[in-house]
Amino acid sequence: MNFEQLSEQQILAIAEPIMGNLMDASTHRDHARHIRDFTGRLQAIVTPDYFECVCRQYQAEKGFFTTRTPVAVFRRPDSAAIIWRQSFTKAPGEFVAEMMLVHRDGRYWVDHVMVF
Repeated sequence: MNFEQLSEQQILAIAEPIMGNLMDASTHRDHARHIRDFTGRLQAIVTPDYFECVCRQYQAEKGFFTTRTPVAVFRRPDSAAIIWRQSFTKAPGEFVAEMMLVHRDGRYWVDHVMVF
């Protein structure tokens, strides 16, 4: 799989439902659903305790995720980085949501994801 051969629209069509699931699962604090598309490396980092701590903190400070708008897609041969403009229910202003998408063993995986 060479991500450089995919258009931004093709990459977004793959990434949007994955990111939507990640955010919905974190809203509902569903660890198993949240990590279902994570690489093994990322699953090892996002343990149930770590996940619960992060969810509790961002929900208290920022509220819940609202609108997300694509900003950029960066393509590399072996991965794609997707950047969105993200909003929350309680925190004013614009935030950055990012995801690193890879393709292994015939499917797409998240190898890095963050909102800041």
